[in-house]
Amino acid sequence: MGTDVSAYGDVYSFGILLLEMFTGKRPTDEMFKDNLNLREFSKMAFPDKLVETIDPILLQQEEARDTIPSNATNHSNSHIGMSKVQECLMSILRIGIACSEESPRGRLEISEVLAKLQTIKSTLSDSGEK
Repeated sequence: MGTDVSAYGDVYSFGILLLEMFTGKRPTDEMFKDNLNLREFSKMAFPDKLVETIDPILLQQEEARDTIPSNATNHSNSHIGMSKVQECLMSILRIGIACSEESPRGRLEISEVLAKLQTIKSTLSDSGEK
């Protein structure tokens, strides 16, 4: 990254913040050595190892709903909810990875990020997840 302050730098920082929040890992964690960093860790694990990459705390509430249904109908809906949550988490990681692209010109515009996040929020709201 250059020394000029720009919207591209802000987008990069936002992407790293998203990855940090949703993986529960810091860019300065001991595991990040050599060429491995938070972005590469997330990118390598995406999408096949999503569940192992996401901070387990984010999945606990949904898993609890799956294991303790109040009736058969709710149990069925909770599996759909978990799938929606995982889909949304995958989308958030995708945004974080795209925002933290090495080349500033390869990063998403902040307006695109906002639109994608609003779609995720809408998806969760429509499925009854909050």
